[in-house]
Amino acid sequence: MKPKAVVLLSGGLDSATAAAQAIADGYELIALSFRYGQRHERELQAASKIAQAFHIEEHQVMEVNLSQWGGSVLTDQATELPTEGVKPDVIPPTYVPGRNTVFIALGLSLAEVRGAEAIYLGINAIDYSGYPDCRPEYLAAYQHLASLSSKVGVEGLAPKLIAPLVLDSKADIVRRALRLGVPIEMTWSCYQGGTEPCGLCDSCRIRDRALIEAGRSDLATVTGQEFYRKEAGGSSPMS
Repeated sequence: MKPKAVVLLSGGLDSATAAAQAIADGYELIALSFRYGQRHERELQAASKIAQAFHIEEHQVMEVNLSQWGGSVLTDQATELPTEGVKPDVIPPTYVPGRNTVFIALGLSLAEVRGAEAIYLGINAIDYSGYPDCRPEYLAAYQHLASLSSKVGVEGLAPKLIAPLVLDSKADIVRRALRLGVPIEMTWSCYQGGTEPCGLCDSCRIRDRALIEAGRSDLATVTGQEFYRKEAGGSSPMS
């Protein structure tokens, strides 16, 4: 019997790749997604498709409404999404206060109940958007908390928090996703809803650049390809 792991599945490229890595590592997965008051349902639809593509039998979707007090453009429909690009050393308005802390806590709860040995996270500290809860030191502190905050932790069996992408560049994440057979076209990273990614928001820009650098410009938005050509002086890698 395979050991179990919980994967926090947002529907984006990173979480899908983390899920694929967990499967490659020999785990039977339980997927956990959240309806947290985000601007759209598109990413949850993507999470459902990815769970089905990976033959994950249990996919929990929890209601955790973080939009009640605002604090982020991702949970406040009245604010405009940033499109000027990510600035170094500046935490952008897309940061959702407490999101990862709450999500991991609920993942630990589910893991303890289901007897899961690990929780896979798609967090990334390299080409990330400046979020403080995507750093290795945050993850290490949370692992210590996991060992103190539960029955299994006291027994020395706290689930391992595994973030296989934490030190990967975004392009390396795309390359890993391709190696692992992730259906990248099913994933959704755009901060907007709708049927097609906007290509303008920070998340789209980071994703499109990585796809192009990894040799898969065919999966990038047209707008993203145009941005890249301008930045590269008129040329882009072939897909």
